Amino acid sequence: MPVLIPPVEHSQDTCVGAPAWREAAKAEMKKAHQLTQRCGQEAVTMWQPKDSVRDPHVAHHLRRAAYIRPWRFRVEMITGGGTLEKPPPGEGVTLWKSKMKPPVWHARLPLPLHRDALALQTAELVHAHARGARLTAARLARAQQQINAQLLLLLRQREATDHRLSEVRKGLLINQQSVKLRGYRPTSEKVPDKADSMLTWEKEELKNMKRKMEKDMENSEAMLKTLASCRDALAFCCKERLQAVDLMNQPLDKVLEQAGRHSWVDLSRIPTSRIQGQKTPPADPVGTYTPECASALREARRLLMESKDTLQEMAKNEEGVQERQQQISDRVCASLAQKMRETSELKERMNMTLGLMRGTIHRCTKFNQEMCITRGLIKGPLSENHLQTREKLDRPLVRLYQRHVGTQLPEARRLAQGTDKLQRHISHVEKNLEGLLAKRKSLAYSLTCKRIGHDVDYDVVRLRLRQRHPHVSYQQAQGLVNDWDPREPARVESSAAAE
Repeated sequence: MPVLIPPVEHSQDTCVGAPAWREAAKAEMKKAHQLTQRCGQEAVTMWQPKDSVRDPHVAHHLRRAAYIRPWRFRVEMITGGGTLEKPPPGEGVTLWKSKMKPPVWHARLPLPLHRDALALQTAELVHAHARGARLTAARLARAQQQINAQLLLLLRQREATDHRLSEVRKGLLINQQSVKLRGYRPTSEKVPDKADSMLTWEKEELKNMKRKMEKDMENSEAMLKTLASCRDALAFCCKERLQAVDLMNQPLDKVLEQAGRHSWVDLSRIPTSRIQGQKTPPADPVGTYTPECASALREARRLLMESKDTLQEMAKNEEGVQERQQQISDRVCASLAQKMRETSELKERMNMTLGLMRGTIHRCTKFNQEMCITRGLIKGPLSENHLQTREKLDRPLVRLYQRHVGTQLPEARRLAQGTDKLQRHISHVEKNLEGLLAKRKSLAYSLTCKRIGHDVDYDVVRLRLRQRHPHVSYQQAQGLVNDWDPREPARVESSAAAE
């Protein structure tokens, strides 16, 4: 008996398999598709530019068009109305036929030549470090040379300043010698005058110059010590930087020439807006330009500027002191020469006065002698036996006249009065002669003192002109002061006083 199969109900789903079975298969296929797409994308992204970015929300062709748009050539307008296609700037491979310039791609996985590439990278890193160290060493060496040159300039300027200081000290010794020599003048010539004031003023000015020059010497000595310590620091840093340059040649000057900078320390050139040469890299404790090197170069730059200012100030002071000292010495010599001229004028006048007094004394002496002779003639002889008859008061003519009363003659009284008057006049003339002789002696002594004062001033001027000569050293001038015998001017003065 046949088996009857119940009729199947017809529905819209024509699939025979179960939905769960079908969904499981679809899920497996979806996972396989996603895995295939992910693996393909990862395999492609292993070799692509660094800045490659994929946006999942943008279609692939649109994303590709937007990605390669910067690679295409750019059209630029040129003068005359034409166009010119230029590749975009930057690194990459220029495809002139496709008019595209894709950027450089980088592999994200090691390639077969990975070992050689790493070795080349290491060598390049080492060479770059060595080149940087060599450039830093060249900079330090050039800074050291400039500091050495500045040291030499400062030493030469110190020698010039020290020589000028010795000249100022010699000027003080010359001033001391002048004052000491003028102190041996006679007492009448020691009246304070403008020459003494000029010597005192010269002494104060020279002391001020000496203090100024000594201060410059102290400042330059401190600057020398600072420059020497900076030079040692630069030498140490340069030697330390050169430790990594043993496998390379070391033409430091050529390195600086290639870098386009003659010096990173000397700032004497006029600054411009255009960049010249390489810039100073930032300091890196583990790099080629360490903070110690940067500090040493900054200190060298600062000291170079300060030393230049110090040199200019020292040179200016040295030149000013030399000119000022010469002017002061000339003014003192001029004042002494003026005093000598005035003394010479007074000597001439005194000499003329002495001549007039000598003539007056001769006339007065002759007149006094004549008065003495006249007095002797008036008084008559000492003995009565030597009287002449006409000189006797009892001669016959007188006796004849006196026979009458009241005929007394005044001859005797008048002779006595004339003799007394003549004696008084002789005494007065002798007194005047004594005054004239005393005044002549005083005037002669004054003339001698003026002559000594003139000679002393002349010796002072001659001494100053001889001692200020550059060939006379400070030790020679000092020896002259120490070996001076002060008794010689005293003997001259005493002998003049005796005359």
